[in-house]
Amino acid sequence: METLGIENPVSNGEPSRGIKELTLLFEISKRLGESLDLGSVLKPILQLMAEHMEMVRGTLTVLNRKTGEIVIEEAYGLEPEEKAKGKYRVGEGITGKVIDTGKPAIVPRIAEEPLFLDRTGSRKSQNKEDIAFICVPIKVGNEVIGALSADRLFSQSVSLDEDVRLLTIIAATISQAARLRQLAEEELDKMRKENQRLQDELQSRYRPQSIVGNSHPMREVYGLIQQVCRTNTTVLILGESGVGKERVAHAIHYDSNRAARPFVKINCAALPETLIESELFGHERGAFTGAAMGRKGRFEQADKGTIFLDEIGDLPPSIQTKLLRVLQEKEIERLGGNCTIKVDVRIITATNRDLESLLREGKLREDLYYRLNVFPIVVPPLRERKTDIMLLANHFIEKYAKEQDKRISRVTPHATDMLMNYHWPGNVRELENCIERAVVLSTDGVIHSYHLPPNLQESTVVPIKEGALGVMVDGLEKEIIVEALKRSRGNMAKAARDLGITERVMGLRVAKFEINPRQFK
Repeated sequence: METLGIENPVSNGEPSRGIKELTLLFEISKRLGESLDLGSVLKPILQLMAEHMEMVRGTLTVLNRKTGEIVIEEAYGLEPEEKAKGKYRVGEGITGKVIDTGKPAIVPRIAEEPLFLDRTGSRKSQNKEDIAFICVPIKVGNEVIGALSADRLFSQSVSLDEDVRLLTIIAATISQAARLRQLAEEELDKMRKENQRLQDELQSRYRPQSIVGNSHPMREVYGLIQQVCRTNTTVLILGESGVGKERVAHAIHYDSNRAARPFVKINCAALPETLIESELFGHERGAFTGAAMGRKGRFEQADKGTIFLDEIGDLPPSIQTKLLRVLQEKEIERLGGNCTIKVDVRIITATNRDLESLLREGKLREDLYYRLNVFPIVVPPLRERKTDIMLLANHFIEKYAKEQDKRISRVTPHATDMLMNYHWPGNVRELENCIERAVVLSTDGVIHSYHLPPNLQESTVVPIKEGALGVMVDGLEKEIIVEALKRSRGNMAKAARDLGITERVMGLRVAKFEINPRQFK
């Protein structure tokens, strides 16, 4: 009777090779039936192979199709550091060649094979003359996705061809699980690269050099950021609303040793007192009505990173005590809990309020104030950094022109004067909103004075006296005519057509305002 290559069931009272193989394959199938997660079943499978095949070492390698790198997914008989060294390219070494050709390879003695790299370094302590190496491809259809290999002691009585046959069957059995692992690894690699790209983008976007401004007051701010960013010192950022305190906090974090860790921000004035404790410190299940499950607070989320507490002057007194504990002891307790949780968090705070006044009024704890005010940075208002106004304006023009898919070439002199003479109570935030509006309104690639908000128009009005309105109207009319002549390169007829007036009226206006059209040619 033909036994399909399986040896007699019993020989000298010992199970035959065929019985051992069937037992091994059954155990492997059983493991895979429990889970297709190769990460959880592969180590037991390699252990089973070692027991049944007298395998000294075994590895399963997976090919990353995007990077072309072959890595050891799991191993038997290798130390973690040896496993980490097992990286190959397609066609490199025995394993790379098997994955490249899709054909199994047998090396009776690895000492005699120049292609055998021993990149893991695991065979150095053993006589290589006694080691045989077998490697077979793992395939899904005709595609090779990895390789399965085994080391065993060489013996004339051992049939390495039979080992190849058995490994090939095992490779086919685990191929679908290996495919899932391959896809998972490729997706994980993609996520790692995307995460790194985002981290690089954040660090580039929020580094101190990206804060627009070259005035003397801002250079002083940059110097303070540079001094404190590499420390764990608590920073207090002071300044009026809209000056860019959050951007300074970003710059400190993303130029620090914690840059790869979380940056968590919270506005203390935006949350009611009943919720801010839970937001900051988290809560346990059942801590209050609706708390169906426990939740980490912002301090736990920011562990090993930075937390930015904006509008710290609005923090309720009941929370100030708990914040002081975090600053002093580096520990918190969740709302409704009694377990102490250690946190390693760098704290940056900001406010537009006068903290010393709050201190005198009893609205701010004195000990908390001194803990927060370790390293203050005062961000100057825009009216005190006039030389930065047009730098910021041009920055925002570029930003919003790109968003609106427009090309803005310049700002008219009259509009520049308006921007420079305005007192900017809303600081940089107000300037940004003003420029966004002007970019939306512009139709000719130029920011004109009439594109700016009415409050800027009013700021340039001189004390009302007889004829003041006429002067303002004449100034605006002259600006429009000059812009039309610039676009037409001094051609008065074309400029008149663009403005919808006659050439005679254009001539009269040019004469009235003493404009020389030739200067625009």
